[in-house]
Amino acid sequence: MTRVAAGGDGAGKMLNLDKPLYTIGITAEVLATHTRTLMMYEHLGLVVPSRTATNRRLYSQRDIITLGAIQRLTRGYGLNLISARSLILCLQLLDAHGISRPAELADIDIEHVKV
Repeated sequence: MTRVAAGGDGAGKMLNLDKPLYTIGITAEVLATHTRTLMMYEHLGLVVPSRTATNRRLYSQRDIITLGAIQRLTRGYGLNLISARSLILCLQLLDAHGISRPAELADIDIEHVKV
C-alpha cells in the first residue's frame, strides 16, 4: 500500500492510492472513456479493480493513474495496449536503475503506476 502526502488544505494527511473508491461509471467519466473499454483493460490484466460483495467493480486512485498513463501512451504515442504496458515496465526499470530515459519519454509520469 502506497500513501502520498495530500496537498492544499489537506496538509499532513496521507492518501491511500490503493483504496477502492470509484465505480466503473465514475472511472470512465474521469478518464473520458467508455465502461466497455475499462472492462477490456481488465480482461487484458492492465488493471484489476476490487469487487464489492455484490460483484461491482471499484477502482482505486492508483488504477486511475495507471489507466491514465496507458491512455496517454495509446492516444498520444499511438501504441497498442500491450506495447504501452511493456513501455511502462521498461521505464520503471530505467528509473529504478537510475538510467536516463529517452528525451521523448522523459515527461511520462509513472511514479505511482502499477502494471
